[in-house]
This record gives sequence, structure tokens and C-alpha cells, in this order.
Amino acid sequence: MRCKINARWISLIVLFALALSAHADTKDEREVAYLIDFVANSGAVFVRNGSKHNAQEAADHLAMKYRRAGRYAKTADDFIDNLASRSSITRKPYTIILADGTEILSRDWLYSALEAYREQHTRHSSEDPAAP
Repeated sequence: MRCKINARWISLIVLFALALSAHADTKDEREVAYLIDFVANSGAVFVRNGSKHNAQEAADHLAMKYRRAGRYAKTADDFIDNLASRSSITRKPYTIILADGTEILSRDWLYSALEAYREQHTRHSSEDPAAP
């Protein structure tokens, strides 16, 4: 009898842990998807290894890197640091040319976007406990 109870508790604990990890993955995947969508809709010019690319080309490239090397991007922060900030071949940093001509590092630009996204979602979840 005692053995069955312990086995049930262990099963519940394992299921609970799996549910928590699945939720964390979903949150991280949503943040990465947001960043890729943010790039696609930005209208900015993305400079990669000296070549200029439009926003959609940049988003497609980042999505491809995430598909192929997602193991290096367990979180949105990892995605920015390991995949979306520099060339994995030349190690040159990616830059963004904004509409006003300002050129900034993609790392800084993406972290700013991620911070705004998280702030907005924190505010919404504190207003509505049922919000994702």
C-alpha cells in the first residue's frame, strides 16, 4: 500500500514538473516569435556582414537560424545573444539602420523591443490574472 502511494506522488510531481517546463518553453517561444515578427514589421534595414537586407529578409534569416540552431536559444535572451546579434560565421555584429538613418547594434535594438514586450505583458497579466 505504501509503495503505491509513493508511486502516485512521484507521478504527480513528475507531471507537475513537466507542465511547468512546457509552460516556460511556450513563454520563451512566444517571446522569440514576437522578436522575429518585430523585425519583419519594423521597416528597418538589417546589415549582416556588410550587406543590407530589408526587414522581411532579416526576419526570414533569423527564423532560419532559430530553426537550425534553436538549441543555442532556450530563452529570448539566448536568442538575441547567440543568434540575432552577430554572424555565426564571421562573428561580425549585426546592425540596424532605423528610418531616421541611425545605425545601432541589433543586440541593443532587440533587447529594447524585448523589454517593452515583457513590460507590456507584465502589466496586462497584473491587470488580468487570466491573461497569458
